[in-house]
Amino acid sequence: MKKLYLFLLVMIVTVVACQNEKTTQKNQEIVGKLSLQENSTLKRYNVPSGIVRYDIKITGKVMGSTIDGSGKEELYFKNWGALELKKTDSKQVTHINIFGQKKTEVSETHEINKLDNGKVYSVDMNNKVIYQRQDPAMEMIKSGNNGDVVSVGEQMLESIGGEKVGKETILGYSCDVWKIPGGKQWIYKGVPLKLEMKIMGITTTNTATEAKFDVNVPDKYFELPDYPVQEIQGMGGDFSEADREEMHKSAQKIKNMSFEQYKQMIKEEDPESFKHMTEKDLKMSYQLMQKMAEQY
Repeated sequence: MKKLYLFLLVMIVTVVACQNEKTTQKNQEIVGKLSLQENSTLKRYNVPSGIVRYDIKITGKVMGSTIDGSGKEELYFKNWGALELKKTDSKQVTHINIFGQKKTEVSETHEINKLDNGKVYSVDMNNKVIYQRQDPAMEMIKSGNNGDVVSVGEQMLESIGGEKVGKETILGYSCDVWKIPGGKQWIYKGVPLKLEMKIMGITTTNTATEAKFDVNVPDKYFELPDYPVQEIQGMGGDFSEADREEMHKSAQKIKNMSFEQYKQMIKEEDPESFKHMTEKDLKMSYQLMQKMAEQY
């Protein structure tokens, strides 16, 4: 259950990271307009195009293990973010010390993810296949406000306990700083220039080292490897078969949950977020979780 909850939460945070203006609509208006409009397009940022490169740092201590990691990430987008490609390469070293037994494990991540107006393409470098699926979070925005992520994201961010705490400058760009459950985000015109997240004792920090906006981004930056494409129905294209089965079962439970049962789940599985959420916030997130679970 927790895996699905974290996945849905991350999707919401991903959606709301693509905005920086407060919406004037009511919470219920966002949730109530969830029938997909095929002809709408996404406007995810307040800048038409960009190239951003990040440094990644990973640190943490979990059950006697010490984790260190680093990496690089590249972000390319145009058409106001409706077309986007992100490449991530990172290496994580885990030093395990349990009952005096010590060992070291090394894992590497090589990811390519592309978003094309709501369609997500995730490249599996190991199996040389590309998974294609519809992103329910993007579909929700396309249907809820004619694709304008900017006009709905801040309200959704507040619904999960987010709070705008000030402004800071990164690489010469003035960013809104948001404190969110488990971390902080620094956002310029909808584009995250820094992200800090702590989940289950592991802190991941992405910091922009180079950023160019309103520039020509050649088509070559959006090309994917010549691998076969496999369509995935619903969410979870980046998870194993066992993960997807577990998340499917959890989604069924969430769809059948009462609001009180949902509150109890949040209290047990994410007590830090629960402390900062009002009754109104909880009801909004409950409705969002149910709507998004229905997409699975």
